[in-house]
Amino acid sequence: MKAKLLSAGLVYSTDSGRMCPDCRQPVATCQCRAAKARPATDGIVRVSRQTKGRAGKGVTLVTGVALDDAALAALGKQLKTTCGSGGTVKDGVIEVQGDHCERVMALLKAQGFAVKRAGG
Repeated sequence: MKAKLLSAGLVYSTDSGRMCPDCRQPVATCQCRAAKARPATDGIVRVSRQTKGRAGKGVTLVTGVALDDAALAALGKQLKTTCGSGGTVKDGVIEVQGDHCERVMALLKAQGFAVKRAGG
């Protein structure tokens, strides 16, 4: 078993993959990360466009969706498919590559979410 060690502890193992720095278990079976819940939202889904830290490339951000991780990933996949672009779901935020704010807002409204445009 080869492992990379940092001052914080084991972060990767060739046997198990990425390791949780808190409980030192594989991320897939980590219980301490699952216990950390996202803060409660006000029920409004906010859609914004951001280019900060992306070398000028714009992404559409969807925040405030009150869904669990699996449902959020499914919604992210649906949004990416509808927009015809890539993206990701990180820490409760859906990122869709490109400027698709209007299309994303229309899809979310059709699914019954209360949607607001955030930012400029």
